[in-house]
Amino acid sequence: MSSTALNGHASGAKSRIGTKEASLKEASLKKEENFVGDEITDHNRWRLQDIRGCQTWHYLADDEQLKAWPQTIADRYHLGLDLDLPTLPKAHTPRQAVHNALTFFSKLQLEPGNWACEYGGPMFLLPGIVVSWYASETPIPEPYRIEIKRYLFARQNPEDGGWGLHIEGESTVFGTVMTYVVLRICGASAEDPRMVKGRGKLHELGGAVKGPHWAKFWLSVLGIADWDIVNPMPPELWLLPDWTPISPWRWWIHMRQVFLPMSFVWSRKFSVPVNPLILELREELFTQPHSSVDFASHRNTIAPTDNYHPKSFLLHMLNFILVYIWIPVFRTKSIVKKAEAWAYRLVQYEDANTDFANLAPVNAPLNLLACYVHDGPDSYSVKRHRERLPEYMWVKDEGMLTNGTNGLQTWDTSFAIQAVVEAGLAEDPAWRPMLTRALEFLDDQQIRENCVDQEICYRHQRKGAWAFSTRTQGYTVTDCTSEALKSVILLQRMPGYPHVVSDERLRDGIDTLLSMQNRSGGFASYEPIRGSQYLEYLNAAEVFGRIMIEYDYPECTTAVLTALSLFSEYDPTYRAQDVAKVKAGAVRYIRDSQRPDGSWYGSWGICFTYAGMFALESLASVGENHGNSERVRRACQFFVGKQKPDGGWGESYRSCEIAEYVQHKESQVVNTCWALLGLMEAEYPGDDKVIEKGIKLVIERQKDKGEWAQEGIEGVFNKSCMISYPNYKYIFPIKALGMYAKKFGDQPLI
Repeated sequence: MSSTALNGHASGAKSRIGTKEASLKEASLKKEENFVGDEITDHNRWRLQDIRGCQTWHYLADDEQLKAWPQTIADRYHLGLDLDLPTLPKAHTPRQAVHNALTFFSKLQLEPGNWACEYGGPMFLLPGIVVSWYASETPIPEPYRIEIKRYLFARQNPEDGGWGLHIEGESTVFGTVMTYVVLRICGASAEDPRMVKGRGKLHELGGAVKGPHWAKFWLSVLGIADWDIVNPMPPELWLLPDWTPISPWRWWIHMRQVFLPMSFVWSRKFSVPVNPLILELREELFTQPHSSVDFASHRNTIAPTDNYHPKSFLLHMLNFILVYIWIPVFRTKSIVKKAEAWAYRLVQYEDANTDFANLAPVNAPLNLLACYVHDGPDSYSVKRHRERLPEYMWVKDEGMLTNGTNGLQTWDTSFAIQAVVEAGLAEDPAWRPMLTRALEFLDDQQIRENCVDQEICYRHQRKGAWAFSTRTQGYTVTDCTSEALKSVILLQRMPGYPHVVSDERLRDGIDTLLSMQNRSGGFASYEPIRGSQYLEYLNAAEVFGRIMIEYDYPECTTAVLTALSLFSEYDPTYRAQDVAKVKAGAVRYIRDSQRPDGSWYGSWGICFTYAGMFALESLASVGENHGNSERVRRACQFFVGKQKPDGGWGESYRSCEIAEYVQHKESQVVNTCWALLGLMEAEYPGDDKVIEKGIKLVIERQKDKGEWAQEGIEGVFNKSCMISYPNYKYIFPIKALGMYAKKFGDQPLI
């Protein structure tokens, strides 16, 4: 295997990852054999470092380092190693099950006070990082290379050899071609039987020319495809006046922050210099000789498996105009220079406002690439990106993957606090130290200032908010801010907990939340809705739906509504009229968005079960329940009608894709708890044992150390891509079991 494939296209490049273990002695790697004879690192040498929520995995090559930095229970748990924990007494009552769960889950809390976990699922995230490393001459550390290969082979479809958009999805061109490329960059042989099978599936699907827009972009960056295959992404769009209906500032934050560096790189037509690996891939990924491919004719070619959101007629017309009129006739050098300069300035704003952590692992590697092209390989911007990208990497028993953000630190920690409070155990001395550390973490993670030049770089106010992951990442999200704010208030008003977040800072959070309501009364995620739904006609991503603008979400709206209600009890005079008006609008949206069958569509969890839980919590917060509300009775009947014979609930991710409830083949603990929480919030009468049967299933599924097994994937975004929330299997059972014990008593059920 040549150093070219492992370490980038330029010889003699120095490591830019920035960790001591980036260059390791071969002897430190454990050449064990797994079931297919692959290399595997010694998992006893991996450590998870958490500095104020900044999480990075480190491989310790030196035995002295091993002694100085012992592995924690959390490390071993995430790596799938034996924990050597005692077997707990079998739980017979809900409270006993909660105690066992907390006994286990508390051991996973990290030093700063947060919980960590895998946030994987999408298969298109890892390729972006690996390709950007390769293109920017960033060597891939040997432990990374080995574990990335292990993970990708572990997630190969055993039936057809391909890879999907996400880990539970069918094989697609996007998933298969990009995973194949990453495996080759990481040293996999083209003659490996698994690679042969994957290549066969890719050719069966039509080859790389049938990939979606993002695949064609990355293949062009690598020089495997010509840039003619990529539909135009002119940075000139950023020069449009803000009042224009299609101006990028109106787009959903993820879409515009991805398009921004993509448009810059597209305009520069940057490609990796041709090397032996690129030449080999050119002949492996297409169904005909590379030299005979008419790349321009395949700009709109896409496999049916990848075409979740087909291009509209309007988008086809726009692309035609750009290709045949704008670019050859009107796109002058002066316009290009001005557009590239402004686009790159906006990239710099994104880097500055996040200290190069960036929004997510799609725009982060793209920003690295833009900085590499603009500033050069030895620039500060490139160096800092190389230091930050490992925060997105996660190691588990299967290998190394890329998380959907740089963690779920604030999100999971907030929910964990609320679950313990709901279980009535927050004042129990056994759990107070755990919760105090969690509270102190939320104190540390609140965002204290707005972005630099926020109006110029189109960012919404964020002072007083909380991000999904960390304060440094710095993007406020309505539900993350709301859940963190609730958690802080719940603990700080209890005796024995420190008052670490001042009333002034809580008010800052409320100010930001009040600024984010949409005309419908509902709330979106990162910002209020800025553009029309007609912008979806310009959705060029093809593999995702509802990606161009923000939307109202029952989940986010409920989080804000319940946070405002709790804050009004705590601080009843602050902006009382504004709070009341926003709450009334939020309730109106929840009522209006209910479907005729009693359900709500969920956009961040699977799917109707997830949204229904939140919506019923919203209605309960304003006094609507099964006894006095017809809409609540319809929602309860929807849930009851989906209960499985074993007492549980199980919803397939297919619900998200087709917007109709699809039963999972088995009951899922997390789905079951969501349904139970919704029913209990609605005060559904327990005389028919519906709730009791569900609680029994949750207790019966608990394992002997207090944990629950990982079951089906829990989360979703943009309708078609699923993502994992592994800590949900602790948080929501604790909450559901605790709520049941408070409402119905802590009697033996098994």
